[in-house]
Amino acid sequence: MTEKNALQQAFEELDGLYDEMVEIRRDLHMHPELSFQEKRTPAFIAGYLKELGIEVRTGVGGGGVVGTLKGGKPGRTVALRADFDALPIEDEKDVPYKSTVPGVMHACGHDIHTASLLAAAKVLSGMREEVPGTVVFLHQHAEELAPGGAKAMVEDGCLDGVDEVYGVHVEVNFPVGQVAVGTGYVQASSDAFDITIRGKGGHGAEPHRSVDPLVVGSHLVVNLQNIVSRRIDPLHPALVTVGAFQSGDAHNVIPDKAFLKGTIRTYDQDVRRQAEQELKLICRTTGEQFGAQIDVDFQHGYISLYNHPEETAKIKRLAEDIVGKDQVVVKPPDMGGEDFAYYVDKVPGSFFWVGGGNPDIDAIYAHHHPKFDVDEKSMPLAGKVFVSAVLDNS
Repeated sequence: MTEKNALQQAFEELDGLYDEMVEIRRDLHMHPELSFQEKRTPAFIAGYLKELGIEVRTGVGGGGVVGTLKGGKPGRTVALRADFDALPIEDEKDVPYKSTVPGVMHACGHDIHTASLLAAAKVLSGMREEVPGTVVFLHQHAEELAPGGAKAMVEDGCLDGVDEVYGVHVEVNFPVGQVAVGTGYVQASSDAFDITIRGKGGHGAEPHRSVDPLVVGSHLVVNLQNIVSRRIDPLHPALVTVGAFQSGDAHNVIPDKAFLKGTIRTYDQDVRRQAEQELKLICRTTGEQFGAQIDVDFQHGYISLYNHPEETAKIKRLAEDIVGKDQVVVKPPDMGGEDFAYYVDKVPGSFFWVGGGNPDIDAIYAHHHPKFDVDEKSMPLAGKVFVSAVLDNS
C-alpha cells in the first residue's frame, strides 16, 4: 500500500466514524467535568485506547492520559494533543445532548477535540503497519484553569522522545470546513494579579480623617494603564486589564479596604517580566503617594504560545490538500491564553484551528457562552489533519 493510498483509506475510515464521533462527543457534552476534577472522562479515554491495543499511561501530570502507538515503518515520533475539561457555566442550549451537570458545560469545544483525537487513534491503530514512527496521543486535563495540565504532563515525561507535536482547537468564528493556521506567537502569556489596598476607614462626612481606598484604587486603575501606553515598547504586544474593583457598601462610609483583580497579557518573555515589575512599582509608589498600603499577589499563568514555522508550514500544506487552498486561512494572533504553549516550548510543533461555526444550527455563540455549540462536522476534519500529520512523517 502506498502512502497516498494509506492516507485515502484513513480519510474514508474517519468519515465512516462520524456517527461514533458524534456519539462520543455528545456523551462527553452531557457529562462535563471541571478542571482538576476529571474522573469519568479520563477513565473513558483510557478504556477506549486500551480497546484499540494502544499502550496507555494514566494519571500523567496528575490527570492526563497518554497513549502510545508504535507504527510498522521507520519514522519520527509525533504527538497529538486534545484537552477534555469543561467550564463552570450553566448550559442554556435547547438540545438533546445538553449538559446534565448543573453549572458545568463544555463551552469551549474540548469534547469536540477529544472525540476527534479518539477517532484518529482508532484509524491509525487499525493500520499500524502502515504508520511511520510512533504516535503519542496526549489527552490533557485542566486546560481551562491555571496552572493547567500541560505543564505538569510535560514535567511527567509525556514528550520524552517526541520529535514534533500538534494540537487542535475548534473555532466558532470560522465556518465549518475551514482550517486556520498561524506562525510565530499566536496567543499570549496570561498572568493574573490581585491587589489589596489598605487605607483608613471613616465617616463619609469626614474624609480628611481617613485614607480612602476607593480614591487610591481609582488612581491606581488609571496609573496602571501607563504600563502599556508609556512603558512597554509599542512594537511588543501587551495589555493590562483591571477586571474587578470592589470596596464598601454604604453611602456615607469610607471603607478601609479595596480590592482589584486583573490580568496581564504579553508575547515576549522579557516584556512579561517588565510588565510585572512595572505593576508592582506603580502599586508601591501610588500607595506611598496617598499613605495607603498596597499588597500585590501576582500569579504567573500560561506562557505565550509560539507556533514553529516549519511545523506550521507542514500543517498548512496538509490542510490545503484536504480542503483546498481557499479554505485554509491565517488566524491573526490574539491575547487569549492556551497551555498548549508548554508543549511547543519543549519540542517543535504547531497549534491549528478547525472551523465550527454554522448559523443554520445556531452555532454562532462565542466560546465560553452559555449557548455555545459547534458544527460536529468539524470533527472528521480535525481527525484528518491529525492523521495527515502522522502519515506525512519522514
